[in-house]
Order: sequence, then C-alpha cells, then structure tokens
Amino acid sequence: MRIINSPSLANCDLLTLGSQVEQLVEGGAPWFHIDFMDGHYVPNLCFPLRILSDLKAKYPQVETDVHMMVTNPMDYLPRLKEAGADWVSFHLDSTNFSRRVLDTIHALGMKGGVVINPSQRIDVLEPLIDHVDYVVLMAVEPGYAGQKFMLDSIPRVKELVELRKKYNKDFLISVDGAITMPAAVECAKLGAEVFVTGIFTVFQQDIPIAPACRRFEKTLHDAIAQAAE
Repeated sequence: MRIINSPSLANCDLLTLGSQVEQLVEGGAPWFHIDFMDGHYVPNLCFPLRILSDLKAKYPQVETDVHMMVTNPMDYLPRLKEAGADWVSFHLDSTNFSRRVLDTIHALGMKGGVVINPSQRIDVLEPLIDHVDYVVLMAVEPGYAGQKFMLDSIPRVKELVELRKKYNKDFLISVDGAITMPAAVECAKLGAEVFVTGIFTVFQQDIPIAPACRRFEKTLHDAIAQAAE
C-alpha cells in the first residue's frame, strides 16, 4: 500500500520557509500540500499563487497538492495550472457546479478532488464518484488553526473506503487536519493513502524535519504490515 506524506506548508515557519521546504524534500516528502484561502469561504488568508511556480521551478519532482478554501474555485483553475498545480481539491459547498469544476480541472491536465467537511455526510460524494481522482476528508473545520483532530473522522475514513469498494473505484483518500501519529496509523490501516502532515507529525518534533518525515512513513508502513499479519 502506498503512503503519501503531503506536508502542509502552512505549518512552516515563514521566516525560514525555504530551509524547511528543503528539509521536507530531504526527508522524501513526495507531495507539498498548499492551502489557498480567500478570506471569504474561510476567515483567513494563506499563500499567494506565486508559491506554486517557485516550488515547481526548484522542486519539479515534488507533486503540488492544492487545497482551495475559496468561494469561487472555477476562477482560480487556469492560474493554478499555469503556476504548476498537479492536484487540486475544492470544497463541495463552495460551488453549485462541482461537476463543472472537476471537468475543468481535468481539461486543464490536473488531477481533481473534492473536500468533505466534518458536518457533511460521506455519501455526498456519490454523484461525483466517477469524476474524482482523490477525496480529502477534513478532520477539523476548515480554515481555523489550533484545532484538535476529530476522532470521529476515523470511522468516516472507513465509510469512504467502503464507498470506494462498493463502486470499484481507485481514487485516493486523503486525511487533512491536525492529524496525530496514532490517528494516522488508524487511518492508514483502514485504507487512507494521503496524509496532510503538520505539527503533530513532522513539524516541531523532537527530531529535525527530514528524519521526522522518514519516521512518519516508516511508522505507517510498519503498522500496515503488522495489521496484515
């Protein structure tokens, strides 16, 4: 089973952003998770689009995982493509035209995903299940720092896995929001593949960022192997 560490760059110290990104790459992180907020869908702002083009210019081998917390996701898609986005997700309640947004993402040559908030049912995905490359399950309310991982997100991962099996699909399942090592282990054992990591897993740990990334992946792989025995 593939484990994808997608560190959230919003957890970097902005005064040493370049150095910390370098450490993520050294630690083998295959994705960068980049939040874009417009101050409307969520009451916060995060990152200019330029960060995408700068990252892709320096680290073309790393996939960019863009999480749009915006009220008009369609408006951003051409610019995200131009800047180098690889994966783009948006919140289902941010638009009345989710299918159109996904179709446009794909037409531009990017991978498309939808984000499910804690207050939304998992089966809200069903009308779009043929059109998503990944699904992002929020384990906190979007746009607010300092929250704790919602433990009832773990059985919701199981629901997503069961839905994927029911329809015989292979979309990736991503878990985003204050994820801890124990929660990540449980989600990985259930079948989640992508983990948006932050201060409880790879940043601000008892070891530097690069070895923390390697420890995170090893811990999850070991847990999956033990569960399979």
